[in-house]
Amino acid sequence: MTPADLSRTVLRAVRRAVDEDALRAPVPARVRVERTRPGGSGDYACAVALQLARPAALPALEVARILRERVASEPGVGRVEITGPGFLSFTLDAPAESDRAVLDAVREQGLAYGHGDALRDETLRFHHVREVRAAVTADAVRRLVIAQGARARVSCDETSDPDWARLGVTVDAHGTPPAPLTGIRPVPAGATAGELLERLGPDAARWGLLRPAGHDRAVLGPELLVQGEANPLFRVRYAHARARALTRGAALLGFTAEPAAYGDPTPYGESHAAYGEGPAAYGAGPVPRVGAARPLLDLIADHPGALLSAARHRAPDRVARQLEAVAHAFFGFHDSCPPLPAGDEKPSAAHRARLALAEAAGTVLAGGLSLLGIRAPEHL
Repeated sequence: MTPADLSRTVLRAVRRAVDEDALRAPVPARVRVERTRPGGSGDYACAVALQLARPAALPALEVARILRERVASEPGVGRVEITGPGFLSFTLDAPAESDRAVLDAVREQGLAYGHGDALRDETLRFHHVREVRAAVTADAVRRLVIAQGARARVSCDETSDPDWARLGVTVDAHGTPPAPLTGIRPVPAGATAGELLERLGPDAARWGLLRPAGHDRAVLGPELLVQGEANPLFRVRYAHARARALTRGAALLGFTAEPAAYGDPTPYGESHAAYGEGPAAYGAGPVPRVGAARPLLDLIADHPGALLSAARHRAPDRVARQLEAVAHAFFGFHDSCPPLPAGDEKPSAAHRARLALAEAAGTVLAGGLSLLGIRAPEHL
């Protein structure tokens, strides 16, 4: 179960409680769940009972009890506790089951993993001035909100720059409707769409315009074209290309990806070194289960929430930062736990599980780049 799945599960519990007249309160548009802070109880926590207590005219602890009864039996939820003044704390099913469910979802949904219908009831109109960064930002925002189920149109106050189309920008109408996108810092004078395309090409230009927050200065220098670790765009696209290369390499070796089996205590076959701890560290507590894979698994599980947050805040830069984090975690995992066997080593269940995780990372990277309007080549 992903955080987005858990949020929807809690929201369904609220609706059911209201429908059954166990709770008399307006159903919120969404329910926010967050990872439990260090020292807290469970995997995720939610404050929805405190939010509903006043309109329901009930103590928050009573609201939490009503909701716990309706969430505890849901698939994927192992345990629900009430903590503090009325927080709901959720412990999900065994990590192997949760992780496999995430990887299965990525495989089934492909590039649409993380898309949803949270904004399905919204019809949005975005307006921008005749300036290249505003145009590219509006286009990316439209892609994000449509991926969350909204209907969206974009207009410009003047006739579009013909070069915008080469940057992947579409404008539906011209004029001045009432809700302009604000807070977008223009590019320096002279950095038109045509000039950026000639100097950087469409992919690097879009990344340079979208990666900084809208109010920050766009970075549009030659560093965007450097094929090295210092260039975040290159790292993201190289991580995707490397993931695809692993699939091709596995095919040549005669094996395919297979998410870890439920209950496997060491699904990625990691050594103690992969955990960053020596063997003596294990005497004080349980052995970590997936070590170097954990950051990457968590980022993939959180990806739907990151996309929804970017759509709600009209912030494509959040997607770019999410992709950078996935790429960084991918390389850390790849280097600690190579998905392909070396030398005369035979492909094992651990290799198949590692390959499944690498493929999921590649899919997430390609899908996120697509929402930014940037290509994800399979070869670099």
